[in-house]
Amino acid sequence: MSDKKKKKLTPTQQEYQAFVKKREPQRPIVRNCILAFLFGGAICMLGQLISLFYTHYFDFTEKTAGNPTVATLIFVSVLLTGLGVYDHIAQWAGAGTAIPVTGFANSLASAAIEHRSEGFVLGVGGNMFKLAGSVIVFGTFSAFVVAIVKVLILKGMGGF
Repeated sequence: MSDKKKKKLTPTQQEYQAFVKKREPQRPIVRNCILAFLFGGAICMLGQLISLFYTHYFDFTEKTAGNPTVATLIFVSVLLTGLGVYDHIAQWAGAGTAIPVTGFANSLASAAIEHRSEGFVLGVGGNMFKLAGSVIVFGTFSAFVVAIVKVLILKGMGGF
C-alpha cells in the first residue's frame, strides 16, 4: 500500500494492515521462476523432438516441419485440456505452460469447454473467440508496426 493511502487510514486500520502483512504467506518467487523455466523449456524441447520426428520420418525440411509441429503441440494441449490434465500441470508449472502456443490453445479450449452448455455457436464459438479476437488483433497490429519500421529502416539505408 502506498504511503499516501496509509496516511488516510485510522491508527486501527494501520495496525490491522501491519498485522495482515506479517501473517501473509510469502510467495516462492524463485521456485516459481525455476519451475516456469523448466516446464517452458520442456514444452519447447517436446516441440523440437516433434519437429525432428517430422523431418526424419516424413521428409519435411526444417522450414516446412514448423507448421505440423505447432499443430501437433496445439492438438496435444487441447486433448490434455479436455481430459482435465493440462490445468493441473499449469497450476504447478505456472507461466511455463502459459507462454508457449500450448498455453493459448489451453485458454481457447478451456473457454469452449466452460461455455458448451450455451450451445455451439453462442456458447463455444462466441466465448472461445472473445479471447482469440484480442490476440489476433494484437498480433495483426504488431505485425503492421514491425513492417512499417522495417520499411522505414530499409528506406533510410537506401534499400528502395
